[in-house]
Amino acid sequence: MDTSSKTRILLADDHALVRRGLRLILDAEPDLAVVAEAANGAEAVDAATGGDVDLAILDIAMPRMTGIQAAREISRRAPQVRILILSMYDNEQYFFASLKAGASGYVLKSVADRDLLEACRAAMRGEPFLYPGAITALVRDYLRRARQGERLPESVLTPREEEIVKLIAEGNSAREIAETLVISVKTVDRHRANILQKLGMRDRLDLTRYAIRAGLIEP
Repeated sequence: MDTSSKTRILLADDHALVRRGLRLILDAEPDLAVVAEAANGAEAVDAATGGDVDLAILDIAMPRMTGIQAAREISRRAPQVRILILSMYDNEQYFFASLKAGASGYVLKSVADRDLLEACRAAMRGEPFLYPGAITALVRDYLRRARQGERLPESVLTPREEEIVKLIAEGNSAREIAETLVISVKTVDRHRANILQKLGMRDRLDLTRYAIRAGLIEP
């Protein structure tokens, strides 16, 4: 099977039946291909950081290492790999923990047959995938922060870093940013990691909030 033009997917879930069902959904699509499977978080990290995967779909509740722990490790070791968290639970705490760990989206297993394909494609476009309950949680969190008057950190970013934050917040993928700025995808990923570290932030969502509040993009 030629997967060169397809999004190469790692599927990690400790239930073989769940993996098989999800694989059928994903492999039926012309632009998606499951190229690896894992039965626990540690296996998922090894598979995702081997260089042959574009997108990791991680069950939140796995042995040895949870999906969130695996997401954190994959984000650190292979920042170019996009991540989706699969969960049985419509739970704000898990949802926010997933985003902080570097996931692009949080997909409920109960509606995976409906939402998973859209979530995969959104993740590969560099966009977050949010189900309705998650959007409500985000709005509530934003209003709470606004009420508490959280201040924006003083900008410690270089002009190039601000440029990259703006492009990230506008929904560009690492590849699109690389093409726009005529630099390599690796350089974009390195800048992104430096920016997150400087600002004490964890993910695209934090960067988008920062970009809005710093006036780099309009809300």
